[in-house]
Amino acid sequence: MQDWNPALYLQFEAERTRPAAELVARINHPGANTFTDLGCGPGNSTALLRNLAPNATITGLDNSPAMLAKASAALPDCRFEEADIASWQPAVKQDVIFANASLQWIASHKQVFPHLAAQLAGGGVLAVQMPDNWQEPTHTLMRQVADELGISRSSREALLTAQEYYDLLAESGCTVDIWRTTYFHVMPAPTASSMTGAC
Repeated sequence: MQDWNPALYLQFEAERTRPAAELVARINHPGANTFTDLGCGPGNSTALLRNLAPNATITGLDNSPAMLAKASAALPDCRFEEADIASWQPAVKQDVIFANASLQWIASHKQVFPHLAAQLAGGGVLAVQMPDNWQEPTHTLMRQVADELGISRSSREALLTAQEYYDLLAESGCTVDIWRTTYFHVMPAPTASSMTGAC
């Protein structure tokens, strides 16, 4: 897989950051001292966590060296590590585990979500936002064109249902607050570039 392009990704920074900002606003853990941003990208979501908790220890994880370099330059007071979210195991249980637009790329949610919940300290918060755009026309057509051209597609899977996520988290001992939001972005012109970020 080719590395992500931070400059291309950040062309739509406001649109990409809005769901993260709204998720951060729901975190209610005033005593939180340890935060991990799973799939931190260029650090736009990590910066929101830094603003929420200026004195906390914040670690950003990503599998893209280019994104990590951009994040490290922007936020020198945070730690950044190249890591695989699916197998991540922190040395210390975390007060807040935050994942904005990253877990949809990870398979086996029925194993991953309980694993992440188990990495929380007592009273910890698992805050997750995932684009549920698998059946949107953009993504349906991209898969169709890839199939017609014989291009191998990403192994991304459709998300589970809200009920399945609720059950997974409740069975892991979490108090669950789950909701669905639709974002409509007014773009200056018809373009596919807002759907890209890699290469």
